[in-house]
Amino acid sequence: MDKYISKPHGIVISAPYQGHINPFVSLAIKLASNGFSITFAHFEHVHHMLSKSQNSNDTNEFDFFLEARESGLDIRYTTINDGFPIEYDRALHLREYWESLFENFPARVDEFVSSIIKSNPSMNHFLVADTIFHWPASIAKKHKLVNVSLCAQPALVFSLTYHAEILREHNHFPCKDNIEEEINYIPGVQTINTKDLMPYLKESGINTIGHKLIFMAFKQVEKADFILYNTVQELELDTISALNKKGQKYYAIGPLDFSKNLPKNTTVIKSLWPESDCAHWLDSKSPGSVLYVAFGSLVHTSKQAFQEIAYGLLLSEVNFILVVRSDIVSSIDTEVLPTGFIDEIKDRGLIIPWCNQIKVLSNPAVGGFLTHCGWNSIMESIWCGTPMICYAIAHDHPTNKKLVVEDWKIGIGLCDGKSINSGIQRGEVAKNIQTFMSTLEGYKQEIKKVQAILQSAIEIDGSSERNFDQFVKDLKVKIYSNNEESMTY
Repeated sequence: MDKYISKPHGIVISAPYQGHINPFVSLAIKLASNGFSITFAHFEHVHHMLSKSQNSNDTNEFDFFLEARESGLDIRYTTINDGFPIEYDRALHLREYWESLFENFPARVDEFVSSIIKSNPSMNHFLVADTIFHWPASIAKKHKLVNVSLCAQPALVFSLTYHAEILREHNHFPCKDNIEEEINYIPGVQTINTKDLMPYLKESGINTIGHKLIFMAFKQVEKADFILYNTVQELELDTISALNKKGQKYYAIGPLDFSKNLPKNTTVIKSLWPESDCAHWLDSKSPGSVLYVAFGSLVHTSKQAFQEIAYGLLLSEVNFILVVRSDIVSSIDTEVLPTGFIDEIKDRGLIIPWCNQIKVLSNPAVGGFLTHCGWNSIMESIWCGTPMICYAIAHDHPTNKKLVVEDWKIGIGLCDGKSINSGIQRGEVAKNIQTFMSTLEGYKQEIKKVQAILQSAIEIDGSSERNFDQFVKDLKVKIYSNNEESMTY
């Protein structure tokens, strides 16, 4: 087959978490709708969770991309084994799990990629993998694949990690845990306080598996051919412009989950848990009166802090939806609500295990969102025009919160300076919720401005669509160039 006629084939592998799965699935659909052949691989345990969330009787045969394929997209679906049985509690044994992924998973990916290439030898293959993985560069080099990295976090988080050596030169890496100093020397980054740095840049975080994984991943991401951001260029213009001067190719193509111009019937199941329907309850509440409270799909908070927040909701006297994920504290401690809490809230509150967040945030009854500041949640909240109360828990959350509160001014901090284990008080929680909900109009005016930027970016002539189109052109040139080089040997 002529190398210029053969359809480029992307092997897409996401980290096994909701906040990464969502943009990766959307990117796969977007690539397929632009003429690429795609093989999307979920981790086996993720496949099992997705199937269970749909009450599927045959989890082995469940195909999440069936509708997309029937709509004409060339997208295949498979799974990859992470070396652990389905029933293994990965959240409970997070360190051991990621230590194993660090040491053993690359060999599994190598075998997986090899088998795909051997079964489709005439195709021009390329790799699309998560920025937090440390193995894509070596796998791509071995198999002569173009290496595409998708960052599911904002460009600010990427840039701070990318410039860790500059932080070290200024004695801000590792940063002392309780120090508060201004950092104003990172290219393209507005002044940021050390308190807003990601935990893995701080002293208490440098011996964690997260630190080890991320810094190995960032050493390797420098070898990627293309780096994609699930963000909007206009919202992080200076940061992205500065990164582009480094010589690599960066493209802001978000928010991917709201991409337009796709074939009909390409909806793909993404939720790892069954979703509760909140519409009837919300319809009984007046516009803007409900605070939606959810802390994402992965992070754990302390039981004490969670109960103080619950009591704060009671004392605030606002209507609320509280998402209580079964493992929000720990998978072995599922009784997290204060005794008698459900009886006390009566009809003022709704407790659910999981929901379709977009549907809730876009409901007129919802006025605000108390969030852990995961990047997906922030993008969804902006999309729906819902101001935020920020309770930054871990990972990139403190840095994301900085964007929300200081840069865009579309939210407030729940308990500024308080971590998940540092004495959050219900009275302060209640007071901040009351103040926030009674002054929503000002935040709504600000978030409308950011929302307009977000929505404009995905229009046909918007920045994210233009960036994606340019990425597609550059990707094809690189793929065929690699093909020519390999044929000369």
